Amino acid sequence: MTAPGLFDEILARGAAREAVSDAAWLAALLETEAALALAAADAGVLAPAVAEAVGRACAPDRVDPGAIATEAAASGNPVVPLVAALRGVLRADGADEAAAAVHRGATSQDVMDTASMLVATRAVAAVTADLSAAADAAAALAARYRDTPAAGRTLLQQAAPVTVGLRAAGWAAGLDAAVAALRTWRPAVQLGGAVGTLAAFAGDGRAVRAAFARRLGLEEPTLAWHTERGRVAELATVLGRVGVAVGSVATDLVLLAQTEVGEVREDVPGRGGSSTLPHKRNPVGAVSARAAAVATPGLVAAVLTAASGHEYERAAGPWHAEWVPLRELVRTTGSGAAWLADSLSHLVVDQDAVRTALDVTGGLLLAENVTTVLRGRVDDPKALVTEAASTALDSGRPFADVLADALSGTDVSRAEIDAALDPAAHTGESAALVDAFLAARHAARHQEEPT
Repeated sequence: MTAPGLFDEILARGAAREAVSDAAWLAALLETEAALALAAADAGVLAPAVAEAVGRACAPDRVDPGAIATEAAASGNPVVPLVAALRGVLRADGADEAAAAVHRGATSQDVMDTASMLVATRAVAAVTADLSAAADAAAALAARYRDTPAAGRTLLQQAAPVTVGLRAAGWAAGLDAAVAALRTWRPAVQLGGAVGTLAAFAGDGRAVRAAFARRLGLEEPTLAWHTERGRVAELATVLGRVGVAVGSVATDLVLLAQTEVGEVREDVPGRGGSSTLPHKRNPVGAVSARAAAVATPGLVAAVLTAASGHEYERAAGPWHAEWVPLRELVRTTGSGAAWLADSLSHLVVDQDAVRTALDVTGGLLLAENVTTVLRGRVDDPKALVTEAASTALDSGRPFADVLADALSGTDVSRAEIDAALDPAAHTGESAALVDAFLAARHAARHQEEPT
């Protein structure tokens, strides 16, 4: 493993970083070249001994990554110097026939695209693991705080009671949906030759392609997709959905951790300090996850822009433009998922702060519920409650007292008013919704388990 870059531990956390590293890319390119030769042998168009010699040469320690990177500029992609290096290795071993068999029938884009699918498959697995861990942590919070009333907020203002558990269940649901979307992506091999006709295989191209796909564990496409970049676009949009799910949760955590709110905090000793302020305990996990989510849409746009401009049978520039933003997109979404899993697994809910927030408005949080209680018992309950709420806000008097005065000539008692303003008694179907979500989640997990 190489030493991390200056920003990597903050903006490229998690296993996805190594999965898309230069070393991982080189390994995937070599694996692709080896699989191509072995697939040709499987299809009967190359001697097995020759294919095996090619496979043995395709080892990272037998090529110079730095030289390949430098020489890639001459051809516009790293496959050309890689193939030359492999042929040189085999000639040095005295395996001239195997040297001539390297890369036979393929074009550079076949190898690059197939390697990119291998890299992406492994990186997506890492992202999925971290995102699943984040979802599990959120689901655990939902179960633990199923019945804990909290102030629900709309447009950043208190609206009506919810429960901490229902909010956490919403987090888990969004993360689960993103995990499910990741699992729908299906990578495929690329093999078409220079213009997608498989002409260099002399009629055996489809058999080689089928064996190639089997060797690598990727799907076999019906046609080459050199300029039909749907798979790349799908990957970008699915990763964009990951960013959306991560960003939504991370934003909630950052807001809930504000000093003035203080309903949650990350309990990680030694983390969250400031270079200047001794008292700071910043929610570093949530902040870093949110940073990844903020960066994601621009990277998605860059990949989609590149993917949309491919011309004829092979693109001049747009294909090359996919490489860096796609790698950065995977790194970034992986970082967001890893940081969010860290944040949620170390999250502490301050139940005293949650209770305090319920009382901030002096009962106004239940104004809508009072309207419901008064329906049929007073004329125009909405107008009465709205006026009482306005009076309470303007005067600073408790909402319950203002309501009691407004209802003094009716049969509505103060006890009924106080009961109508009890947050714990008016969280709707929050508990049942949490139970239903957790039960459905458990059932889905059970179905996914291998029999």
